Amino acid sequence: MTDQHPNLLLIHSFFKAYANNDLEEIRKILMPDIEWVIPGRHRLSGTKIGVEEVLGYFKQINSYSFKAQPIVMGVNDDYVIDCHLNWSNLEGGENIKAMSCLLWKFKDGKISKVYNFPEDQHMIDDFFDKV
Repeated sequence: MTDQHPNLLLIHSFFKAYANNDLEEIRKILMPDIEWVIPGRHRLSGTKIGVEEVLGYFKQINSYSFKAQPIVMGVNDDYVIDCHLNWSNLEGGENIKAMSCLLWKFKDGKISKVYNFPEDQHMIDDFFDKV
């Protein structure tokens, strides 16, 4: 078995905490001045700056029962690129299921910036504006 790159281990820790809605664990792996870029024209889009704004965003998408499952990742010393499946589990409402890629940047052993690239931005905009 080969050792995993520390940046991959950090991303795996993030996804585990995200799956458990463990915002305190997520807080530990984010830089205090993190930037999380959410593209689009929907009400949740925009750049979230700082841990509190990012955690606030996660609280908002949690209300949509949003989930993520990593599919494939690539890594170097500065970045991880991951592609994952996103879906929602809203009862009695319209749900979404689509691929997304995130480009993760690191600083001092923590996540410092994230860029989100959804499979279909129009679908994402419509979903978050309807619900």
